[in-house]
Amino acid sequence: MALYVIGDLHLSLSGNKSMDIFPGWHNYVDRTRQNWLAKIQPEDTVVLAGDTSWGMSFAEAKADFEFVNALPGQKIILKGNHDYWWATMNKMNAFFAENGFDTLHILHNNHYLVEGVCVCGSRGWLFDQGEPADQKVIAREAGRLEASIQSAGDIPEEKVVFLHYPPVYGEQLSPEIIEVLLRHKIRRCYYGHIHGTGCSYAFNGNYMGIEFRLISADHLGFDPVRIETPGVILP
Repeated sequence: MALYVIGDLHLSLSGNKSMDIFPGWHNYVDRTRQNWLAKIQPEDTVVLAGDTSWGMSFAEAKADFEFVNALPGQKIILKGNHDYWWATMNKMNAFFAENGFDTLHILHNNHYLVEGVCVCGSRGWLFDQGEPADQKVIAREAGRLEASIQSAGDIPEEKVVFLHYPPVYGEQLSPEIIEVLLRHKIRRCYYGHIHGTGCSYAFNGNYMGIEFRLISADHLGFDPVRIETPGVILP
């Protein structure tokens, strides 16, 4: 059993927003499938860190979720800035249940215990096309991250945070998100959202005692990366 993560699948199996037109994204759906099948086992869990489907509604996203559900393992899905299909927890869970998507689980103000670690997270917020972050939005996202971490209470397992937006990018910071991470003594944070040439500005390393890592799909070569868990030391 193992825990993996990948973000930004940007699926559009029933729409017209295929990412194939962008450099590095050629044949990305098949590449994702092949890489996934080569390493993920049915007993494993994969965190999908936002921007899973381009669908604007459940109907438009259904084919994308059929694709994801059919892949091995359990999947924990958090919200990205392009997940327009996103709704209330009750509506999303009902949609999954109605369609037999029994490997899909939503991360929203909650947590999951997986392989000896506590999976927490939210969308987060930093910037959008260079515009300053809206304070109401960032306060809300910091609150959601707080709720996710607090939902785990005082359990002894390490709380590992997964976000869509990067808390650190180049010289930009999301202080409200960083404050939550520091206050709860989070040691590891994985994030997506950054693509293409922007990946060269992404922060991968230790910042104020927190290890950050970019896990957007194109940055990973559409290959989910394994998370170190108790008893598993990765090279």
